[in-house]
Amino acid sequence: MDFSFVSGNPALDLAATVGSRRDKPVDTLLTPADLERWVADCHELPDHVTVDAPALGTTVSLREAIYQLALDRVLDRPFDPASVEIVNNAAAGPALTIRLSDTGVHMSGDMTAVLSHIARAGIAVLADSRACLKECGRTGCTRIYLDRSRGARRTWCGMEECGNRVKAAAYRARKRASADG
Repeated sequence: MDFSFVSGNPALDLAATVGSRRDKPVDTLLTPADLERWVADCHELPDHVTVDAPALGTTVSLREAIYQLALDRVLDRPFDPASVEIVNNAAAGPALTIRLSDTGVHMSGDMTAVLSHIARAGIAVLADSRACLKECGRTGCTRIYLDRSRGARRTWCGMEECGNRVKAAAYRARKRASADG
């Protein structure tokens, strides 16, 4: 399973580890090993973190709280207080250790620090009134992403996963319509 990091924020990318939330939810973080791979694949997090079952449970709670708050923001409604508490508690944890070297930036920390970093990233985007959060325009995709495009005209979470599917379906529909007509 390859993870996708197109939301523009690690907290939103974590929330997107459940796809098709309204139709047939697909959870890609079922085991501690799945979460270890997700953390390693996320360029804003350390390469090697050990995850146990309780850490996976805490991560899933944070993920669902972030999704709820992002959806609240997209739908322009007040934040869910229980979700705010979960995110704030996670953000109060220790910070990742970040070091600069000639080869780049190196991060380290345990899973608690990773969750703290993710929660802080979520708080930063959710609290930014200028941040344009949107839900993907492809039917069935429930990913919420940060639209940084000129004029905030981005429609899909990402071209590779959703944009190409929508464009291909539209092309096939036009071909069928011209063949029928």
